[in-house]
Amino acid sequence: MTIFPRYGKKRSILTGFKRKCPSCEQGKIFSGYLKLENECPNCTAPIGEIRADDFPPYLTIFIVGHIIVPALLLVEIYYHPPAMAQMIIWPSLAVVLSLSLLPILKGAVVGFMWSLGLKGDEQ
Repeated sequence: MTIFPRYGKKRSILTGFKRKCPSCEQGKIFSGYLKLENECPNCTAPIGEIRADDFPPYLTIFIVGHIIVPALLLVEIYYHPPAMAQMIIWPSLAVVLSLSLLPILKGAVVGFMWSLGLKGDEQ
C-alpha cells in the first residue's frame, strides 16, 4: 500500500483552489467540469475516492449571494436602472459567478478533505 503525503489544511486548500492534486501539487484533479479523476495522473493518489457532495454548492451559493445581493442593492439605491435591465443583469451575473466558482471551491473542499484523510463516506 502506497502512502501519499498529506500537507497542512491551508496548503491543501490553496492547492485545491488551483485544482491541483493535494498530494503532489502537480496533477490535475478534474477530468471534466466537476468530475474528479479516479487517481492523480502524476502521483496516482486516489483522489476519486473523495466525495465532496453538497458542501461546494453550499459555499458557492453563500459566496454568490453575498456578492450579488449587496451589489444589487447598491446599484438600485444609487443608479435606479430599469427593471428589465436588472432582470437580465443580476440572474446572468449570478449564473456566471456560480459556474466559475463551483469547480474552484470543489477543488478547495477536496484539498481540505485530503488533508484530514476524509473520503466523505464517514458516519
